Amino acid sequence: MRVLLACEESQAVCIEFRKRGHEAYSCDILPCSGGHPEWHILDDVLKHLDDGWDMMIAFPPCTHLTVSGARHFEQKKRDGRQQQGIDFFMAMVNAPIEKIAIENPVGIMSSVYRKPDQIIQPWFFGDGYSKTTCLWLKNLPVLFHSKEIDLFNDKITHVPVDDEWFEWVDKKTGKKKRQAMWYYKAFLNSSKEERSVLRSKTFLGVARAFAEQWG
Repeated sequence: MRVLLACEESQAVCIEFRKRGHEAYSCDILPCSGGHPEWHILDDVLKHLDDGWDMMIAFPPCTHLTVSGARHFEQKKRDGRQQQGIDFFMAMVNAPIEKIAIENPVGIMSSVYRKPDQIIQPWFFGDGYSKTTCLWLKNLPVLFHSKEIDLFNDKITHVPVDDEWFEWVDKKTGKKKRQAMWYYKAFLNSSKEERSVLRSKTFLGVARAFAEQWG
């Protein structure tokens, strides 16, 4: 298959599809950090939606759409940033590609567009972390939990390579949560722009699930 990984600079998903023999390309306005520039389209992905893809997995920017930034919504509505985010997301939805998956955090697209087909966590696929992620799907099945671990009860049956994590207790639910330490430190030791890039990276277990189950 010809697979487009829209707005993916890390190439995490692209590499997993390549391992399985697919002609996969990441596309982003940022240079790739995955080590394979020959598999990267350094350009605005909107210019490449008509390039004959069989599948697209898209990671549209969520800065102006996610509920974590809700306190800024009114300002973003007034200055047009939120509408720009919505329009870009919908361009992914309406791309002329047979199979589409769009990934985003919990945000306004659940009401502006529709509710996601599935909500996943990294710990569904063997990584001991929490990161609530919504998937909107077109002609693709929901993912099954390939290596689910009991994150909340501390029974970790699979520890990711080079694992280090930050733990806390959710004030609303009282449940223990974990994040990758690199993910947590992205808040502490980087600029706003760097945090956005770091936090958008796909966990390895999730990337493998995309390639194994949809590829």
